[in-house]
Amino acid sequence: MRPRLIACILAALPGMALAQMESGDPFAGQRLAAILCANCHRIAPAGPGPATDIAPSFAAIAALPSTTSRSLRAYLRTPHANMPDYRLSREELDDIVAYLLTVRR
Repeated sequence: MRPRLIACILAALPGMALAQMESGDPFAGQRLAAILCANCHRIAPAGPGPATDIAPSFAAIAALPSTTSRSLRAYLRTPHANMPDYRLSREELDDIVAYLLTVRR
C-alpha cells in the first residue's frame, strides 16, 4: 500500500509545481502589457507596440534561454534605469509573467 501512495504523490508533484509557477491570467496580462509596456515593447508578434530597437519585443524576451517565471519576476521587481518603475501588485506581476510566457508557445 505504501509504495502505491508514494508513487501517486510523486506523480502529482510536477503538476502541482507547474500550477504554482504558472499562476496569473495571461489575458489580463496582455491587457496590462498593452497599457504599460506597449509604449516601448512590441508585446505581440503583430503588435501593439513599436517595431524599433528601443526595447526588445516580448517574443525576443520569451525566446531567451534564461527567461523563466522566476527570472521575469526578479527582473520586473527590480528598478532599471531605462524602464519605468511601475510597482506592480502581485496579481499584476503574475498576469504579465503568465502572458509573457505564452508568447513563447
